[in-house]
Amino acid sequence: MPNRLIRESSPYLLQHAHNPVDWYAWGEEALQKAKKDDKPILISIGYSACHWCHVMERESFEDIETAGIMNANFVNIKIDREERPDLDHIYMDAVQVMTGSGGWPLNVFLTPQGKPFYGGTYFPPKRSYNRPSWKEVLKSINMAFLEKRQEIETQSEGLTSHLIESNAFGLRTKSQLESGNIFNKENLQLAYENIMKAADTQDGGFGKAPKFPQTFTIQFLLRHYYFTKEKEALEQACMSLDKMIRGGIYDQVGGGFARYATDDEWLVPHFEKMLYDNALLVTVISEAYQLTGQDRYRSTIIQTMEFLMREMLSDEGGFYAAQDADSEGEEGKYYVWTKEEIDKILQGDTHLFCKYYNVLPAGNWEGKNILHVEISEEDFAQMENADVADIKKRLSACRKKLLEHRDQRIPPLLDDKILLGWNALMITACCKAYAALGIDEFKQLAITNIDFLWKKLRGTGIYHFHHTYKNGTAIIPAFLDDYACLVAALIQLQEITGNSEYLQKARELTGWVIENFTEEDTGYFFFTHKEQKDIIIRKKELYDGAVPSGNAVMALNLLYLSVLFDNNEWKKIALSNCEMISGAVVNYPVSFGVWATMLQTVTYDINEVVITGQKTQNIVKTFLSKFIPNRVFQSATDKNNEFPLLKDKPVTQTPLIFLCREYTCQNPVTEVDELIRLLEIV
Repeated sequence: MPNRLIRESSPYLLQHAHNPVDWYAWGEEALQKAKKDDKPILISIGYSACHWCHVMERESFEDIETAGIMNANFVNIKIDREERPDLDHIYMDAVQVMTGSGGWPLNVFLTPQGKPFYGGTYFPPKRSYNRPSWKEVLKSINMAFLEKRQEIETQSEGLTSHLIESNAFGLRTKSQLESGNIFNKENLQLAYENIMKAADTQDGGFGKAPKFPQTFTIQFLLRHYYFTKEKEALEQACMSLDKMIRGGIYDQVGGGFARYATDDEWLVPHFEKMLYDNALLVTVISEAYQLTGQDRYRSTIIQTMEFLMREMLSDEGGFYAAQDADSEGEEGKYYVWTKEEIDKILQGDTHLFCKYYNVLPAGNWEGKNILHVEISEEDFAQMENADVADIKKRLSACRKKLLEHRDQRIPPLLDDKILLGWNALMITACCKAYAALGIDEFKQLAITNIDFLWKKLRGTGIYHFHHTYKNGTAIIPAFLDDYACLVAALIQLQEITGNSEYLQKARELTGWVIENFTEEDTGYFFFTHKEQKDIIIRKKELYDGAVPSGNAVMALNLLYLSVLFDNNEWKKIALSNCEMISGAVVNYPVSFGVWATMLQTVTYDINEVVITGQKTQNIVKTFLSKFIPNRVFQSATDKNNEFPLLKDKPVTQTPLIFLCREYTCQNPVTEVDELIRLLEIV
């Protein structure tokens, strides 16, 4: 018999709808019951693509005896971290304070008032891995709540106070700022050196396994090379991308990236595919292609975009959230191959394919093969003494056959909710891919997606958006990250389309964020709207997690829009927020990658580029294909005095390119190459 979760739309919550646990979704019904019955609350947080969440469900939440203990002693609440990132942030911080680590599934015990006092991640059904069993935890927590209530209340109050105070960690107040300008090249060099201390110069990436893509840090390195011509920065950025593209973290058959690798060499992924990872990787690989022109980046962008359109795009024009790591109860089963399978499918070309993709008779992971490559197709063709074009054609045909065969397997579960912020990241990725490659399909995809978001996720107010959408219904008020990424997407859309309506929407949404999310004492933004009442604290998220910090994205948005609308107040907010966190950014740039790019942008000045003309499409395409990170850009096919940068700019048959600084423009040029030369000397 299903429990209350059967009424929910989240795929993760629906996975638990037939557990014997008497689950509630987060809401007033559960919170009031805890107070009324004076019972502790157990919240269990996870997400649909989480392997260990599935494991704990099978071992414990589907067990009748375990469920009996939970039902008798706790009010049990299941939370999808992707639906409620605000709750996940609060209680993950609490568990990290208590235990020194975190992860999912996240299991946290709260007082009836919702304040945390104990928690952890995965607990096994029997004592193992140096962890107590889940039943032991449940029984000991229940006993402590009954016999040591005052201690628990005191501990929960102290922990909650600590969480509030930690909101300011790493920040300097305005009075604590050093005298002088912190936006200087010495600070950027120090940030770069600190990044390189963490860099894996052999296998790419930063730090040791498990390895995450760290796209924000790679973007910083690409920009650092652009500004300084420091070859090591470019080499580390490109090696990191190349190792991922050639590794098992990249789906060599179908395109798209898994969330992270479990080893240093990027061979064995945690097989779940998340929309945000792929959006962020398409964005940074597009920039790498603009900078280097390497064909491997172009093909990876196209193959990943094909995957996203084929498997993650709804009929309505929104992108789904994720694909599971498991299929048929096994992690990675959908993606791995035996040599016998490949021999049967490819027949005459199997030797070539297996040699290139390192397929072994005994397998390279649990008896199966994770496809990966070690050299480029060009080098492989030379090694085989074969024609490059022929090798590429044959390998492509092999991949197509394997993909067709794989499509007959039982696929991983699709998390088909549509999240505002992740879709906004995807719009930016589409814009960046269009800018880099000039493929019109990507531009149209971005336009279709923004139209969908505006139509389906907007609430009753003009600027009131919802966080998540499924089956025709949008729910949960949008969070800071949603708005920040949406504004950033609108900025990118105006660049590739020349449509100033996107800028007007970006300005209006930015005003809405300032009004409803600002912390007055600091100028930073809370994660939640000021009217939200079902959380114990309002958090500020300043460092980058899997997705970029909403505060950092808003700072970049404010800086960009301040130029286009000549809004000095917004510029002050952006610079002040960056300045107050600059010490942490310089010392720990891998955790503050987006802020680090903000430091670069301000330090190296912002170029204002305008293209006018009755027919600008071709020259705009050429301009967008260039890697010019520290700039704002507008184009116009008609006279437009509404924007400071466009005011009094002539519009003629011949396109004109203007390079300006603080609204003072040089004489226009007519070719992008001439603009590039100007940029090199100003």
